Amino acid sequence: MPSKLKQGSKEDWLLKVSSKLKRLRLLRGYRSYESFALDHGFDRKQYWRIEQGTNLTLKTLIKVLDAHDMNLKDFFSDFQ
Repeated sequence: MPSKLKQGSKEDWLLKVSSKLKRLRLLRGYRSYESFALDHGFDRKQYWRIEQGTNLTLKTLIKVLDAHDMNLKDFFSDFQ
């Protein structure tokens, strides 16, 4: 049985995730996604796609959150 996401489509949730990842990057002082990607071992195109809201795997999300010293619980704590 497929699960239902509260309020919004899957695309909306991907955009929320990507937007928060971009905010986290900016808060860490990285004005450029390319600099962040290079400093943390991501391909710059891959990281650009992540911040654009393309589908990403849980494994990739965990890797990005690790670069921000954050876990899944903390990352999603303010999502509604």
